[in-house]
Amino acid sequence: MATDLIRYDVLARDALRGVLRRVLSDAAERGLPGEHHFYITFLSTADGVKLSPRLLAQYPQEMTVILQHQFWDLVVTEDRFEVGLSFGSIPERLVVPFSAIKSFFDPSVQFGLQFETPEATTSGVADVAASDAPAEPAAKEEIETADKDVDETKPHEGAEVVRLDRFRKK
Repeated sequence: MATDLIRYDVLARDALRGVLRRVLSDAAERGLPGEHHFYITFLSTADGVKLSPRLLAQYPQEMTVILQHQFWDLVVTEDRFEVGLSFGSIPERLVVPFSAIKSFFDPSVQFGLQFETPEATTSGVADVAASDAPAEPAAKEEIETADKDVDETKPHEGAEVVRLDRFRKK
């Protein structure tokens, strides 16, 4: 297989993170429209993540936050978002780089994005040059959709992961 010198996997990942950045930026500027709300899962110990020691002890590997009714001071930059949330009636400020995010889900419209972490097995978008891949694994993104109603306390159950390859012309 030929070497992917363009790095389509990186371009696709950045484009999908751009969708997430845009959605959060719009929410920071105008609030959440209609019934939209977001589940965001991220790696708790990834570079740049800032959590209180209390939250880190409670969520040592990954954490899912819900941006719906009770969040404040949402700030979005090129590489991260910051938000105020309450955990057990204790206000906290979180800083989450986009590179630490594993998944994004808006159950109001059954739309989500999943970003695999570098230590995960790569396939789909990242399969472009398996034999000529660089030393570190490439990330892959998938669009997640659900065919049936989703229990909002468990947003990923019943969801079908649809690979981007499915939409490519053959």
